[in-house]
Amino acid sequence: MNPKDIFSPGAGMRADTPAATETLQLPHDRWRLPEILFWLLPVAAFFLFPEHLMVGSQVMITGLFAVSLDLILGYAGIVSLGHAAFFGIGAYSAGLLAAHGWGEPVSGLLVGAAIAGLAGFLAAFLVVRGQDLTRLMVTLGLGLMIFEVANKAASITGGIDGLSGVAMDKLFGYFEFDLYGKTAYVYSLLVLFLVVVLLRRLVNSPFGLSLVGIREGARRMPALGADVNKRLAIVFTIGASIAGLAGALLAQTTQFVGLDTLGFSRSAEVLIMLVLGGTGRLYGALVGAAVFMLAQDYIAGLNPVYWQFWLGLLLIVIVLFARGGILGGVQRLHTLLLARAGEAKR
Repeated sequence: MNPKDIFSPGAGMRADTPAATETLQLPHDRWRLPEILFWLLPVAAFFLFPEHLMVGSQVMITGLFAVSLDLILGYAGIVSLGHAAFFGIGAYSAGLLAAHGWGEPVSGLLVGAAIAGLAGFLAAFLVVRGQDLTRLMVTLGLGLMIFEVANKAASITGGIDGLSGVAMDKLFGYFEFDLYGKTAYVYSLLVLFLVVVLLRRLVNSPFGLSLVGIREGARRMPALGADVNKRLAIVFTIGASIAGLAGALLAQTTQFVGLDTLGFSRSAEVLIMLVLGGTGRLYGALVGAAVFMLAQDYIAGLNPVYWQFWLGLLLIVIVLFARGGILGGVQRLHTLLLARAGEAKR
């Protein structure tokens, strides 16, 4: 069942009718074969491409960051041009903690997510009250302000030189962060998988469906008893926490935090990744991040000077010919093939 159908007129029918029985069902979150195959790919890549594990961990961290933006944009409809602020806050929180003697990875990860979530909670009061253009300006302004604060506080953050001296302890006391990136890869994969599992439950819950309803018609939701601003503030806080989690993971796996983690370009890039893969799908964020980063790495290797031209061309082609991103195009192709197969059987 499509999540949007929960808000259809049939949702008010009596539960004892066959049509109402189907309408009142919530979307299930059972694992499908494509999802299982999707998660088997990074497991296989660990053994097939051992020399590219650091790149792989970067792709997964960026995918986690893109998922956090998909939660607030793809599901709740909150547009943001300053989402990197929470990514950078999480990165600096975990980095400063490790640089000052607390190098335990898991607790540092949670601290980074918590501080970014607190920042997101405070920012939500400004963000959720406006409309699209207002939200764009507010998030952009907040991102620029936090960037300049970090730049000016060079004695704490390292300024333009970045925060160095980030020393991490062994993961769970046994697994050291090696130069080959094995521990970083597995660590990033586990964190990403756990977050996606939790978000799958969230977006398929009544709360997640209410976010879709707000995205599609915010003015109608109060009639159903939904507090729109409260729900948007909650999801914005969750999205900021996940962005901070991704930033903290980057700081721990690279053992360095650069000022670019707070930059506008990072916010713009993750937005491009999300549109590329497909918004409102969770997996679209992961696919978009992987395609964007791998294409960027490959094209830059072929042509270090004009690589942005070819990357831009790729984006234009996908947007024009694959509405809804890569996953949207795949879904339409699958539907078309099923329709043709059904006609062939007649």
